[in-house]
Amino acid sequence: MGNSIDFTAAGQSFRAYRAEPVGPARGAVVVIHEIWGLTDHIKDVTDRFAAAGYLAVAPDLMDLAGLDAALLAELGADRSDPAKLAAAQPKIREATAPLRSPEKAVAIQAGAAAVFDYLHATAEGAGRTAVVGYCFGGTYSFALAVSEPRLAGAVPFYGHANYTAAELADITCPVLAFYGEDDHPLTDGLPELIARMKEAKVDFKYTVFSGAGHAFFNDTNPQTYRVESAAIAWQETLEFLAKHLNYPGRLAS
Repeated sequence: MGNSIDFTAAGQSFRAYRAEPVGPARGAVVVIHEIWGLTDHIKDVTDRFAAAGYLAVAPDLMDLAGLDAALLAELGADRSDPAKLAAAQPKIREATAPLRSPEKAVAIQAGAAAVFDYLHATAEGAGRTAVVGYCFGGTYSFALAVSEPRLAGAVPFYGHANYTAAELADITCPVLAFYGEDDHPLTDGLPELIARMKEAKVDFKYTVFSGAGHAFFNDTNPQTYRVESAAIAWQETLEFLAKHLNYPGRLAS
């Protein structure tokens, strides 16, 4: 359904996957991938947003992050295989080490911002562009919300938001976050995040799914995917976008 387009940010070129709706667009969505890069799964999710009526663009931020996309895709597949998981974990930590560099974080944010600017400049996205991200992408969805006052909405799936209340106060759009109850690195800190969001006066809503953990939305990973939780999260995402992107038409199912 989609096609590849080119971008430049932080002095580097990168590509993105663009999917168009049939008929008038309800708005636009930046789709930010998991740590495994712009996989077929993320392209499929981008196509789903287009089918629901949105102009959707998913950037491939791996080069900006200084990561080996091919290696991470291979390790991501190994992580889904219980027989290979133990051997894959240290390799994943080594392969993702560049993410600990502040310079790489700045470059990644610049890439997400470039795609937002592109969508915001279109007739479909002017004043009604949101961001949806997963894992790595959830974290950078929070980052875009903090840095971009023109953003119409943010939907981070199991992302980190390591910001002070003063930093969170820069968020001007509503935020809908999703978590799996068993994803303790995130859910253990959720009460503190809720308190900081309240102090910052952010319109912050969240859903925590019982019986689910990290990456519960990824239907290509049988170890983590939770069909019911994913379906509910998808419907809540569509309802959120329809409400906050101010499209006058009916909600797509």
